[in-house]
Amino acid sequence: MNEHSNLATETKPAKAKRKRKAKRWGAMLLVPVLMALAGLYFWLESGKTVGTDNAYLKQDIVSVSTQVNGPVAEVFVRENQRVNAGDPLYRVDPAPSEVALMQAEAQLAAAELQTRQLKVEAAGTGGDIRGAKANLAIMRRALSRQQALLKRGFTTRARYDDAVNEVQKAETQLADARARAANASAAIAPGGNQPAVAAAQAAIARARLDLQHGLVRAPASGVVAKSERLLVGQTAITGVTMLSIVRDKAPWVEANFKEGDLARMAVGERAIVKFDAYPGLKVHGHVASIGAGTGSEFSVLPAQNANGNWVKVTQRVPVRIALDEAPQRQMIAGLSAKVEVQLDGRE
Repeated sequence: MNEHSNLATETKPAKAKRKRKAKRWGAMLLVPVLMALAGLYFWLESGKTVGTDNAYLKQDIVSVSTQVNGPVAEVFVRENQRVNAGDPLYRVDPAPSEVALMQAEAQLAAAELQTRQLKVEAAGTGGDIRGAKANLAIMRRALSRQQALLKRGFTTRARYDDAVNEVQKAETQLADARARAANASAAIAPGGNQPAVAAAQAAIARARLDLQHGLVRAPASGVVAKSERLLVGQTAITGVTMLSIVRDKAPWVEANFKEGDLARMAVGERAIVKFDAYPGLKVHGHVASIGAGTGSEFSVLPAQNANGNWVKVTQRVPVRIALDEAPQRQMIAGLSAKVEVQLDGRE
């Protein structure tokens, strides 16, 4: 009995020792197996995606400037305010345009008065021509009578010469009347649209357009930005940006991939976009287009490598990523992003 009990007590520690040894060997083998499996996974998955953290959110930015010069009279918006297309932004002092409109209307009235006078003058020249023709006919008949009497000896040569002179005067008067009629007709434009009237009408249209442009409206929906110039009393100058509107629709991401990453990238491939400002937010998109040139090619001062100290630099190519869904957070132009494109081997 004692021998059997000793054997039983001795086998229990041995069994525990063997178990601990087996666990140690299992743990030692598990680590390389897991590492091998992880390596196999990464090897199988490598080449299926390509990513970059050199990416930024882009939105259309519309610069708003005035089309008439003058001081700002009213401001209707503030910085970061959302506006809809057509909403009033600010108004330029309308007084100069109103004065210009009154001057143009006065010019139109004067041009119309001058046109009526020319038409009356042209109508009067027609009566002068008819009178000159009638007078010439009378003088010619008188000349014929004097000529007949002169042949029969019943008149003098002096009276005949006077009749000839009267005919010549009547012919001159008819020629003058016709010349005045031609001048009067030439002063009236075909169709009655006088140049002076047209110029005055154009001035009126211009003044009314300036009045309309004095109230500057939002050309697109979005958020007001860079409105520090927009102050009452600030002089608005044509072509100078007074504020900008960041359009809040259809944002996209411009991802600058290394040139070596473009070998299998194609338009239409799926992409996942993450934003540094919103951890945990993932937005699905796709490759919309691949840039036609590298970033350095479109820089203000392109790099010149025509020298003996040439060092090859990996170029970056802008790739436009279109978002397939509306992000759940506010999109701000210029946000840093990370883009991962899922390469599907599409040619």
